[in-house]
Amino acid sequence: MRILLAEDEKRMAAALVALLKQEKYDVDHMEDGATALAALESGVYDIAVLDVMMPEMNGFEVARRARNNGIKTPILMLTAKSMLDDKVEGLDSGAHDYLTKPFQTKELLARLRALGRRSASFQDGSLKYRDLSLDTSKATLTCKSTGQSVRLGEKELRILEYMFGNQGQIMTREQLAVKIWGFENETEYNNVEVYMSFTRKKLAFVGSKVEIKAVRGLGYELREKDV
Repeated sequence: MRILLAEDEKRMAAALVALLKQEKYDVDHMEDGATALAALESGVYDIAVLDVMMPEMNGFEVARRARNNGIKTPILMLTAKSMLDDKVEGLDSGAHDYLTKPFQTKELLARLRALGRRSASFQDGSLKYRDLSLDTSKATLTCKSTGQSVRLGEKELRILEYMFGNQGQIMTREQLAVKIWGFENETEYNNVEVYMSFTRKKLAFVGSKVEIKAVRGLGYELREKDV
């Protein structure tokens, strides 16, 4: 699961990045609101954690603009403000949840887990699509039709997790590169193709009716095979 963290206070940001990575989240850190908005609008993040008071654009405005542009990523607003009006503004701007500093790390992690479960495809601890079940905690892909299972490599897991969570949508190479390798990682597109090939082989191994279809000039789509 990839998280966008927008926090301009360096010590706080470093502590949160370390915590989230320890909990096995992939994290991209942004230091100002304008950069955070650009990253959020890539559509590759599972959760966004936005500080309210940031340079260039505050967290409320980032959330508001993202929602106006059709971004549905769950947002947790993080701020030192505790007044009721500030909480109302945060929720009205499009945030799903609001956490006031200082906070306990256990509460932050619990709220992130709750936001992570907002995906419509998340059921009983797994992601589902057609005859497939993806157990993200065990990195295991299972086909219900054949009963076959296979262990996934880290990149294969990230690809399928992303595509399961965006069923019916075409994922561009740019989106996949950011999702799997991070916002500031200069990944060559052939790396995406290599790991997409590995992932297709895992789908074939379990005998699924689902395939990853290349859409010319656009990207990739997870769909049921043509009969």
